[in-house]
Amino acid sequence: MPQTKILLDENEIPTHWYNVVADMPNPPAPPLGPDGQPVGPDALAAIFPEALIEQEMSAERWIKIPDPVREALNMWRPSPLIRAHRLEQALGTPARIYYKYEGVSPAGSHKPNTAVAQAYYNQQAGIKRLSTETGAGQWGSSLALAGQMFGLEVRVYMVKVSYEQKPFRRSMMHTWGAEVLASPSDQTEAGRSILAAHPDSQGSLGIAISEAVEEAASRDDTNYSLGSVLNHVLLHQTVIGQEAQKQFEKIGEYPDVVYAPCGGGSNFGGVAFPFFADKAAGKEVRLVAVEPTSCPTLTKGHYAYDFGDAIGMTPLMLMYTLGHDFMPPGIHAGGLRYHGDSALVSQLYHEGLIEARAVPQLGTFEAGVQFARAEGIIPAPESNHAIRAVIDDALACKESGESQVLFFNLSGHGHFDMAAYDRYFAGELEDFDYPEEAIEEALAHLPKVDAPA
Repeated sequence: MPQTKILLDENEIPTHWYNVVADMPNPPAPPLGPDGQPVGPDALAAIFPEALIEQEMSAERWIKIPDPVREALNMWRPSPLIRAHRLEQALGTPARIYYKYEGVSPAGSHKPNTAVAQAYYNQQAGIKRLSTETGAGQWGSSLALAGQMFGLEVRVYMVKVSYEQKPFRRSMMHTWGAEVLASPSDQTEAGRSILAAHPDSQGSLGIAISEAVEEAASRDDTNYSLGSVLNHVLLHQTVIGQEAQKQFEKIGEYPDVVYAPCGGGSNFGGVAFPFFADKAAGKEVRLVAVEPTSCPTLTKGHYAYDFGDAIGMTPLMLMYTLGHDFMPPGIHAGGLRYHGDSALVSQLYHEGLIEARAVPQLGTFEAGVQFARAEGIIPAPESNHAIRAVIDDALACKESGESQVLFFNLSGHGHFDMAAYDRYFAGELEDFDYPEEAIEEALAHLPKVDAPA
């Protein structure tokens, strides 16, 4: 019988994180201050520990994983690489489909890979509290877990639509000792200003980031922690792709295409960046970021300098953006409802080195159900975006007769998202293509800063 699970020993957990900056053809564009001038490490020191700032700015190819972080990772890592035999049979495709299953972590997603690293570095810097935002709740629950592991208090600003849609994610955060507030909240100036203008605001990741950054900047004992977008976050996630490379090597396979959902970029960067190193060395491999049609940052956004949050508290980053005051619809893939994208992912896309695809909500749930009925695992709605793209390409292989190796990151399980599945089965979900005129309006409010040529 052909092998289904490809496993690694604990001693094969990566010893270093891989930094994609070392293999990018052009150096990353610098973050800018409100005056349009590049900002240095000092601008970040109010909310991040020095070690993470160094990683954010680093161009070193390999950065050592501290032993306490590696010991924390071995609670669930290495994660399995699984051949989707039953899905292949159900589709009748000659394609060989593999997925990396990150739902084996205690929080049920890939997010703890960076949460434990960030908690460790903050603890080492003498910080007592962390503030953060969360969309679907996967990041908030991951940081709550990491805070518990390293003795830190955690306050989470959870996007209001997800706070209401996903009560059991809140329960997880509470179980691990975190405080959870619906965002926009009345606890910060940012939240109060949004509520004054939009009393019924569903919230967004941009707003929640504003609240969490404001709190961290106003307290000496508190730092801010981000679950995606920033360079050091994507760096920490590269344990996923590195493990996958070893697992493919064990069975003499190599992917033709690598897929991952993409909201802020940590999921995609974590699995795809190590394969980008192979691509930069001459290997043929396609890297595909998959996003929702309702929040089409890469596929319909503008490549420009913009704030990472809704209020304008963060430095300006050169990225694909829908505008920092973009208000995405309340889709059930809450982790993908972000106006911008990782500057590294954005630059690689802008330079034509990776691909992006947008898929509609109903198609993603259809794909998730098809996957669950074949493979048994019920995927998170975010993961369903990658599954949709994989199934589409596997069916194209069926038409062409081509036997490609298709590999995706199953970034988390959907056990706390069953209300969304219930709504799908009841016919209550709908597709939403974000209107071009709404995107244009949001883009008109971009900061007036010239991007480098």
